[in-house]
Amino acid sequence: MFTLQDISRKFLQKQDTMQEYLHKAQEKCMEIPDNLVGFEPEDHEYAIEVTKEELGLDDELINTLLEDYVTQILKNIPQFRAMVKKLKKSFSEEKLTELRDLAHKNLGVARNLRIKDAQKILQRVMREDDLERIELFLDYLEACAIKLKPETAYKMYTK
Repeated sequence: MFTLQDISRKFLQKQDTMQEYLHKAQEKCMEIPDNLVGFEPEDHEYAIEVTKEELGLDDELINTLLEDYVTQILKNIPQFRAMVKKLKKSFSEEKLTELRDLAHKNLGVARNLRIKDAQKILQRVMREDDLERIELFLDYLEACAIKLKPETAYKMYTK
């Protein structure tokens, strides 16, 4: 049976791990302007007020949608990486189109929720032919998702 002290210790460890995820994600996101022309500092900050106003939704619903988005992206990252790996072994336009289709699907959600950094990254994934750069974009996409909802990311990674 857990004591209050055990539960507190476990909670603090979770908080430390979440802070570590968030810190690493923030560092990775700050690299984006150096590597992707067209990123502005405001692209890194999610403007929930703009989304609320434009979509006419309340905080709770937007937060639920953001959690769903982060879950979706983090589930799709391994799929993206597997696609890139297959493309590196045996390139085909069909496989590249599948990767771009997955990026397009995720782009639609990012646009609907007004997630600017994800929009720009996914647009680049859809247009890019260089597989090394696509891998770099996927790193950024993952980091930006973690930064957007670190607790959701933590739950995804610790299942």
